[in-house]
Amino acid sequence: MTRLNALAPEAASGKTKELFEGIHAKLGMVPNMMRTMGNSSAVLDGYLGLSASLGKGTLGAKLGELIAMTVAETNACNYCLSAHSFIGEKLVGMSPESLTEAREANHADEKIKAALLFAKTLVEKKGQVSNEDVIGIRNAGYTEGEVAEIVAHVALNIFTNYINNTANTEIDFPEVKAHETAVV
Repeated sequence: MTRLNALAPEAASGKTKELFEGIHAKLGMVPNMMRTMGNSSAVLDGYLGLSASLGKGTLGAKLGELIAMTVAETNACNYCLSAHSFIGEKLVGMSPESLTEAREANHADEKIKAALLFAKTLVEKKGQVSNEDVIGIRNAGYTEGEVAEIVAHVALNIFTNYINNTANTEIDFPEVKAHETAVV
């Protein structure tokens, strides 16, 4: 049972209605997570803004999706695991295997694996990474700007994980469950 309501698009007004219309035009639907965020146009607008900005970053959509999978598994967010599995495979063209591996911060490419391990470390250490953690990601070949983008991707995904875990958002994608469920 959901704990926060997903706003029906036809019931939206003002800024939220405008945002829903833009989402629907792009995706052909308004996913339940965004409908839940739509209860506050400021929340939805902030999410969409940061997501759009990161989409223009240097890391690329594929690495962004892999980071999303790592963070979602670490935070046991079934909604985000489901959404990013679908998006990664159907919209970004990634293999199901690479998305599954990312859940454990693993990848065949060592540079990508380093980014996923850094993302997981950020979540597990609540952002309190060590000098060694930062040196490690830099030694893997990431620029300071790219490290900042990894942190921003992690922050965006923590935000969506927390929204969905708080709301117990109804999953509107093929369901994927975390290996370990968070204590509720």
